[in-house]
Amino acid sequence: MTNQTFSLGGDQPVNRLGFGAMRLAMSTFDGPPRPPETGIAVLRRAVELGVNHIDTAAFYGRGAVHANALIRSALAPYRDGLVIATKVGPMREPGGAPTGEATPGQLRGLVEADLHALGVDRLDLVYLRVGGMTGPDEASIADRFAVLAELRDEGVIRHLGVSNVSAAQLSEARAIAPVAAVQNRHTEDLALLAECEAAGIAYVPFFTLGGGISPLETERLGKVAARLDATVQQVALAALLAQSPNSLAIPGTGDLGHLEENVAAGDLDLSEEDLADLRA
Repeated sequence: MTNQTFSLGGDQPVNRLGFGAMRLAMSTFDGPPRPPETGIAVLRRAVELGVNHIDTAAFYGRGAVHANALIRSALAPYRDGLVIATKVGPMREPGGAPTGEATPGQLRGLVEADLHALGVDRLDLVYLRVGGMTGPDEASIADRFAVLAELRDEGVIRHLGVSNVSAAQLSEARAIAPVAAVQNRHTEDLALLAECEAAGIAYVPFFTLGGGISPLETERLGKVAARLDATVQQVALAALLAQSPNSLAIPGTGDLGHLEENVAAGDLDLSEEDLADLRA
């Protein structure tokens, strides 16, 4: 994998094309669990292919199959340089979807649970994910982010991030502690991206490939894909990486073939003509 690297938090180099663990345990939040051995095989192959940034969460699970447990089973003891990012905040409701939100008093317990599940003494990157399953709101995140900042000061967390936030919420968090990464839904929020660039913050969009929620805009992507003998999904990932040196991609899959295809997008070079067609 030849795509460029990014220095997360100024001291943790990661390949800009990583892996999202959401689909390891299940295809959707309300779908049946996948066979654990499939997730383990996908994780091991991802690392073999050069992936060194895995994005996960305790609420990525279904039944007895959970992404964090799969990561530990597949990859522990972890190789040097492997960065595992996790998210805390969402709480599963009785129906199974993570639509609830943790209170400040619950966050420490969620972090401790991630430490145990992953089998580590310190978490590389922890995002405060807010807003449930909807887009950013304007609720204050200060009390919740302050809990994670305390854990960072204690050495339990190396770097902090925020997810599903507005520009005002990002500013609120940065006033409390350094923010290493922002993980928002993949949109054209160029102002927030510019702020991340100026501050050296990684921008890590989710649902880059639609995530089963919104379809890709295939006409422009398809034109470039045909020219490069690539897939629409590969061009979408390459376009994200070309958008900004601070952009990191975390496509997720529970399928070995899709994994190979996604990682190959890191070697796809878009020309100025390609980029112009994508912007047209």
